[in-house]
Amino acid sequence: MSFQNLDLNLLRVFDAVMTELNLTRAADRLAMTQPAVSNALKRLRYALDDDLFVRVPHGVKPTPRAEDLQPAVRLALSTLETAITPEQIDITETPVTFRLSMADSTAALMMPSLVRQMKQIAPKLSIQILPLMTRDPRPALLHSDIDLAIGSFPGVVAQLNSEQDAESPIRHSRLYIGEYVCVMRKDHPLANAELTLDSYCDADHVLVSFSGRAHGPADDVLANMGRERRIVLTVNQFFTVGQIVEGSDLISIMPRHSIASTRMADVLVSKKLPFSLPAVQVDMLWHERDSANAAHKWLCNTLHEIADADMRLSSE
Repeated sequence: MSFQNLDLNLLRVFDAVMTELNLTRAADRLAMTQPAVSNALKRLRYALDDDLFVRVPHGVKPTPRAEDLQPAVRLALSTLETAITPEQIDITETPVTFRLSMADSTAALMMPSLVRQMKQIAPKLSIQILPLMTRDPRPALLHSDIDLAIGSFPGVVAQLNSEQDAESPIRHSRLYIGEYVCVMRKDHPLANAELTLDSYCDADHVLVSFSGRAHGPADDVLANMGRERRIVLTVNQFFTVGQIVEGSDLISIMPRHSIASTRMADVLVSKKLPFSLPAVQVDMLWHERDSANAAHKWLCNTLHEIADADMRLSSE
C-alpha cells in the first residue's frame, strides 16, 4: 500500500499502543474499544507488511520496525497537533499523560508539590514516574519513551552546550545547583566533632551508584590526594541512604537539597566535606517537539517553581 492510501488515523492508534504497550490501556487512551484498536492494528500491519507488535505477558512488545517508526510518528503527530491547536490547549480541561524519568529521591522531593498544583490548575493531567537508570536519557527522549528526564547529567549538558551538538533536538534547563555534604546519624561518633580528612577516610561509607560500582567522584578526588575510603555498601537511590545512615555507623555523601527527600532530616546531621567536589547540578531534559505543547510548558514552569522553593528551604 502506498502512503497516499494510508489512513492516518491508524498512526494515532500505533502511537497509543507504543506508549501503553497494552491494547486495553491504548483503547482507553483513545476512547475506543479494544476490538477497534485490534482491527486498526491489523490494517496497519497489512499496510506496512510487518507484525509491528507481538504478544507478551501483560501486553505487547514492538518489533524492530515499530521501534524505528515510533520517533517519526510521534514527531509528526506532535507537529500536527501544535499546528492545529498551537496555543489553544486548556490544561484545566485536556486529559494528558506525561512520562517522567527521575530518581526516587527527586520524585519524593518534587511530586507532592506538583500533585497539589495539578489538583488546583491541571486536574486532568497525569504523571507516570519511570526509574532513572542512566546518565544519558537522550535515547529515551529521542524514541519518545519518556517526555521529560530530571537528574544530574553534566556530560550530556556539556555536549548539548557545545558547538558540535548545536543541532540536537534535545533541550535542557537547570533546576537545582547546590553542594554535596556528608550525612550521618545524630549520635554518630563524628556528629559532634570536626570532620577531618583523616576521620572521613577512616569511616565506613555507603555510596549511591546507578551501576553498583563502588567508586564515585569523591574517590577520584581522594586518589589525587593519595587517600582512599572504604565503601561498605552501594545503593542506587539517595532516598535509601537516609534510612541506612540513620540505622548504622555508615556515612554518605548527598546533595544538600536531597536530604529533605529522605523524610529523615530531623535525625540526620550534615557536615561540610573535608575536600572539594564540583557543585551538584540537576537539569530537566526534553525533546524540542514538546516545546510548543502548552501542558508540557506548564509542567516545566511548575517544576522550576517547586525547585526554587526547595532550594530556598534547604538554605535556611
